[in-house]
Amino acid sequence: MLEIRRLRLLRELSIRGTLAEVADALAYSPSSVSQQLALLEKEVGAELLRKSGRRVVLTPQALVLVEHTSELLDALERTEAALAASQSEVRGTVRLAVFQTAALALMPVALRTLRGQHPELRVEMVQHEPETALHETWARDFDVVVAEQYPQHAAPHYPGLDREHLTRDAIRLAVPPRGAGEAFDGVARLADAAHLPWVMEPHGAASRHWAEQACRSAGFEPDVRYETADLQAHVRLVESGNAVALLPDLVWVGRAPSARLLDLDGAPHRTVFTSMRASSAGHPVMQAVRAVLEETARALLP
Repeated sequence: MLEIRRLRLLRELSIRGTLAEVADALAYSPSSVSQQLALLEKEVGAELLRKSGRRVVLTPQALVLVEHTSELLDALERTEAALAASQSEVRGTVRLAVFQTAALALMPVALRTLRGQHPELRVEMVQHEPETALHETWARDFDVVVAEQYPQHAAPHYPGLDREHLTRDAIRLAVPPRGAGEAFDGVARLADAAHLPWVMEPHGAASRHWAEQACRSAGFEPDVRYETADLQAHVRLVESGNAVALLPDLVWVGRAPSARLLDLDGAPHRTVFTSMRASSAGHPVMQAVRAVLEETARALLP
C-alpha cells in the first residue's frame, strides 16, 4: 500500500523543483525528504527521480503518481468537508492569504465578525501578492486567498481553484490637496499630470503595468520618481504633496482622504475575488470565511 505522506512529498517536488524547497515548505530536512522518496521508489518498484545537473527531474512513472496524488488529496479534502458538515459547530483552522489593501480595509472587520460568530474557528492570515498567493493556495500552503486583478490584467488560473467575486473598486487619480503647488493644483484630468512626479508599484506588478498604460493612453510617459509596493506609502506621498498616483478606492476605507480624487475616462475599476480549492469549498469553515468576507465587502463598498 502506498503511503500518502510520501506521495505528497513527490507532488511537492513536482511543484517546487528542488528537495531543499520541499523541505523548507513542509518543515523537513532535505536528507529526510530524500530518504522518504527513496523508500517510495522501493514501494513502487520503479525509478521516480533522475539527476539533471543540481536538480532532479521526475520520470514518467513519477508524473503518473503525482496526478493521482492530487486526486487523492482532493478526495481527502472532500471527506473532511463532509465530516465537518455533520458537526453542529464551525471549528478548525483556516490559512488565509490576502493582499495589502484588503488586509487593511476588509480583514479587521471580517476577523472580528468571524471571532464573534464562530469562536472555535482559528484564522491564520499572511499578506501575500495575489499571483504568489494563488499558486501557493493551489499547492496547498493556504486554504483561501483574497486576490485582485486590474483591468485587462487577469490573475492566473490554476486547475482545481474556484473563483468568486468579492467586490470591485474604482481606480482614480489621486492628487495632493489644494495648496501643494500650482502644478498640482491645476490637475483636473489624467493628461494634466504629464509633467508631475509619480509614485507607482515596482515593475512586474499588474498595477504598475496598468498605470503605465493608462498614462501612455493619455499621451505621456509617467515620471516615476518613487517606487514602493506599499500603497499606504503612495497615500502618504500624495497627501504630503510629493506625488500623484492611480489608486483604487479600497485604500481610502476607514479614513477621509485629504487628497483630491479625480475620475478617469472609462471609469476603470479593480476586481477583488476569493479563491480556494474546489475540493474544500464545501467545508463549513471555508463557507463561513467566504460569507463573512462578502458581508464585510458589501458593507464597506456597497
